[in-house]
Amino acid sequence: MQKTFEFSDLLRLIDERSAAFRATVAAAPSLDAQVPTCPEWTLFDLVKHLGGGDRFWAAIVGAGPADGPPAEAVAARAALEVPKEREALVDWLAASTELLLGALREAGPESGCWAWWSPLQSPRSAGGVARHRVQETAVHTYDARLSFGDPDPLPADVALDGVEEFLFTCCATASAWPHKPTTFDFHATEGRSWRLTVDADGARTTSIPAPGSTAGEDIDPAGTAVHGTASELVLFNYDRIPLSSLRVDGDAELWGLLRVWEPEN
Repeated sequence: MQKTFEFSDLLRLIDERSAAFRATVAAAPSLDAQVPTCPEWTLFDLVKHLGGGDRFWAAIVGAGPADGPPAEAVAARAALEVPKEREALVDWLAASTELLLGALREAGPESGCWAWWSPLQSPRSAGGVARHRVQETAVHTYDARLSFGDPDPLPADVALDGVEEFLFTCCATASAWPHKPTTFDFHATEGRSWRLTVDADGARTTSIPAPGSTAGEDIDPAGTAVHGTASELVLFNYDRIPLSSLRVDGDAELWGLLRVWEPEN
């Protein structure tokens, strides 16, 4: 069973994934290339989004506990000015990441802050922000490489944490599931599995034994399940690859219901 990354690991991974993103931008044939997984964006737009996101979350973490994002951070993001020349753009990206890392280091993992997600399973804290930014940076690095046809899977350690982080952050809610109660299982070929339960009490995720293990024999079958590498599961969760890219057990139509569900946090 893999433990959750320590805060220092999350900061290191933000730095590493951001460096990989910058290297991709530096090597891309054109900043005007379309990003297939973000169809309304060029690579330049993706750069602006990720770097602006680093700066936005740096301001949020720095502001501490709040009921909403600081007005200054919202205004700064709306008025964001980004260099057009590639070398200056890469430097701007690096500075954006350093602003985020500096804010996270100064705050420490337990420091509270606003976040858009429910605090049921993912904390509204600097630690929660750091964990989520690892995943956002990793997925957008995949997007950037896909813009010129050379995508890599997410690193296995990042992806394994990413499956759980997505379920804890993007799925946990106390809003009632509007359909018959059911379960969704996520099985990574690297040996970890999770179950998302949805019912009148909302949605919550637990780790479960992997298929084929002795303990796994005692687990009730899920309403539906997907099997793939951890990277494939993360990319599926973020709508980067289709359900057909994974092995599916059970009622595949349930995934469509989950995709369109918009619970309140």
